[in-house]
Amino acid sequence: MKNLFEPANVGLLELKNRIAMAPMTRARNADGIPNDQNALYYAQRSGAGLIITEGTAISDTAKGVLYIPGLYTSAQVEGWKKVTKAVHERGSKLFAQLWHVGRVSHTSNQPGGIAPVGPSGIQAANTWAWGYDVEGKESFVPASKPRALSPTEVKHVINDFANAAKNALAAGFDGVELHGANGYLIEQFLNPFVNNRSDEYGGSIENRCRFLLEITDACIEAVGREKVGVRLTPYGGLGDLPHYDEIEGTYHYLAGELAKRRVVYIHLMDQQSKGSHALPEGFIERFRSWYDGVIILAGSMNREKAERLINAGTIDIAAFGEPFIANPDLVERLQNNWELTPPNRDLHYGLSLHGYTDWSAYKNQRLSREVFKFNEVLVS
Repeated sequence: MKNLFEPANVGLLELKNRIAMAPMTRARNADGIPNDQNALYYAQRSGAGLIITEGTAISDTAKGVLYIPGLYTSAQVEGWKKVTKAVHERGSKLFAQLWHVGRVSHTSNQPGGIAPVGPSGIQAANTWAWGYDVEGKESFVPASKPRALSPTEVKHVINDFANAAKNALAAGFDGVELHGANGYLIEQFLNPFVNNRSDEYGGSIENRCRFLLEITDACIEAVGREKVGVRLTPYGGLGDLPHYDEIEGTYHYLAGELAKRRVVYIHLMDQQSKGSHALPEGFIERFRSWYDGVIILAGSMNREKAERLINAGTIDIAAFGEPFIANPDLVERLQNNWELTPPNRDLHYGLSLHGYTDWSAYKNQRLSREVFKFNEVLVS
């Protein structure tokens, strides 16, 4: 039996446990530069063996959310050094998630108010970015109509990913995760309803997967295969991505190609926890039969599910997302079966430190309750 909470060598990763903190957008950087509060936030949650950062922009045109950090300037690299130092001092590994949102953006997120880009000019319906409305107020605004990337621009974006990977290593990260999930640019290329290209990046499964695989190859060349992971959401629907007949074949092909490249891990997410489609029954087991490398799984995870899947050999690392926000000591709470503090989604985004670094650990909450009861006795 594999212990979820004990140190483990997972593939090329030496981790203090088999728990990962999944990437979660928190939007706490008005200038896009990580700072001391980001360092504190991640350090508070470094009970996880592996932490994957919030989505981090690879360029100034990659953004679809206000106040997110980036990895394309020297100032951002210096800011991230504070975060990596704080996490490493507490014995955790830290990967940067590299992010380009593609068409899931708004002109107010783009430099000079230009149109966002995508594999095609197809606009995402019923999809929202966080930008500025017509009155200049912060708001969730409909995703703008995108402009299709030219073949030359596709190569530029691939290069942006590779440069961001280099910057991540310069900032002290242990590796990078390519965000190929949740309806963003890489997944837009995978979906034939969104990708209607007639060049080498559209049409067949192989062509639609080419963008992700060329990004992977560029990042491997830049920083090494042992420092490149990939996140995927098979059967997801976020970002107005319809299901298509070749979903299973697409991810079967990707599993084989990423296995050939020996990436450090594949991180799967079940989007049911985000109000979208669940992974079909048996899909994770089928994916394991296609891919013999390290698999991380996120989405509605709990201790029982994590231990069952790890001990069955279906996955290697269990990733927890939202529970980490209100429970900075989540690993200790899971290990001791302590009560979890429920999240407050009204506090998930924005520049306020309330709901960011001021959540209490269970031991502090318990001590506060005991002090309160003691004071009640004194008053009575």
